[in-house]
Amino acid sequence: MSNSELLAILLRTGTKGTSAIDLARNILKKFGSFRNMSHTDARDWKEFKGLGGAKIAHIQAALEIGRRYRQDDVSTGKQKITSARDIVDIVTPQLRDLKTEVFKVVYLDSNNCIIDISDASVGTVDQAFPIVREIIHAALQKFAKSIICVHNHPSGNTTPSSQDKIFTEDLSAAADLMGIKVLDHIIIGGTDYYSFTEEGRHNAQKQAV
Repeated sequence: MSNSELLAILLRTGTKGTSAIDLARNILKKFGSFRNMSHTDARDWKEFKGLGGAKIAHIQAALEIGRRYRQDDVSTGKQKITSARDIVDIVTPQLRDLKTEVFKVVYLDSNNCIIDISDASVGTVDQAFPIVREIIHAALQKFAKSIICVHNHPSGNTTPSSQDKIFTEDLSAAADLMGIKVLDHIIIGGTDYYSFTEEGRHNAQKQAV
């Protein structure tokens, strides 16, 4: 099925004088791709007459399910992590288009296989406030041997802030006391990324994943 046909199924009905498939084509023509439809607001949909909030929410929910599918598939399959790029490939589809910072934690077993990936914090447009104690507590509950932290910079600039550096040091020190390794802290910006471990700035744990 074409993208227009898939979208038309979600729409179910069109508007007066416009079929569902024609409306789907018009929507795709405006946004260009499903990815560009993500994280839009009501103003972006104004030109489509008769397209109410319920249908827009239905479309955005379907797009969110698609983004999460890859993450769920990876967690279920116990994928082994061997480099920062492995993590980047997994989480970038969920983080690259967000307008606010989201902080994720990847929990790994003793073989560096993924146990779980979960959100630790959702922040404002330029900052998130992950709680060190809660991250360590979750790692202990999941019997994780190591963790990797990942968050996005909506600006696209992957350079770590002073807060990013302080947080990485604080989390590493706390995790070390509990016998948990912090293998890396990765910052996603668009399709680019910054890895504390690859850049040699991860002082608490020098061992790369």
